[in-house]
Amino acid sequence: MKLLLAEDDAMLADALNTQLGGAGFEVEHAPNGAVADYLLQKHAFDIAVLDIGLPMLDGLAVLSHVRQTHPSLPVLLLTARDALDDRVAGLQAGADDYVTKPFDFPELLARLQALLRRSQPANTPALLGRLSLDHTSRRAMVGGDPLDLSGREWGLLALLVQQRDKVVTKEQITQAWGTDGAEVGGGNSIEVYIHRLRRKLEDADLVIRTVRGLGYLLETDT
Repeated sequence: MKLLLAEDDAMLADALNTQLGGAGFEVEHAPNGAVADYLLQKHAFDIAVLDIGLPMLDGLAVLSHVRQTHPSLPVLLLTARDALDDRVAGLQAGADDYVTKPFDFPELLARLQALLRRSQPANTPALLGRLSLDHTSRRAMVGGDPLDLSGREWGLLALLVQQRDKVVTKEQITQAWGTDGAEVGGGNSIEVYIHRLRRKLEDADLVIRTVRGLGYLLETDT
C-alpha cells in the first residue's frame, strides 16, 4: 500500500516513516502542504495522512484539493488541536478519520487499516493462487472452501498477501498485530502461526518460505 505522509515535524515524520514502513506501507513523505498537494496530484496513493498544521499550505487546504480530484482516497488527519470545532472542520472538509497528538502508533495503524478495509470495493476479493481473500468480511477461502482463521492468523495472512513476493519481517508482523514481541508471546510464537498457516494453505498453490535471518515470503507454488 502506498501512503503519503504529510508532516512537518522532522522527528515525528522520521519515526512514522520507519514504523509505517515496518508495517508494510510504502511511504512518501511531504514536509509541507505545497509538496503534499503536488504529490497527491501527480502520483497515485492508496491512503494519505495529513497534519492539519502544515506550513505553506495547511492540511485542510490540501484535503480540499484532494477531494476535488480524488474523492474516494482515504485521508486521516493528524492534529494537535483538540477543540471540537477543529475536529468537526476536518471531517466536514472530507477527512475520513483523525488522530489527536500525542498518539500511540498502534492506534494510528489500526485506524489506517480500518480505512483501507472500508475503501475496498464490496465483494471484490483478492485472488492469489487458489486463495481468495475478502478484506471487507475478513474471510479467506481456498477453492471455494472457507478457511477457519483466528484473528492473528487472518492478520498474518493478509499481510503476507499484501506483501507477496516480498520478505515480511517479524517486526512487520508484530506491528501489524498491534503488539510487541513480548505481547505476542515471544520465543517461537510467530513460527507457530506460520506453521498453522502453511498447513491451512496446503491446497492453495501457495508456499510460505522462511528466509533465514530476514523473515517470511509468500509465493505461488509453481
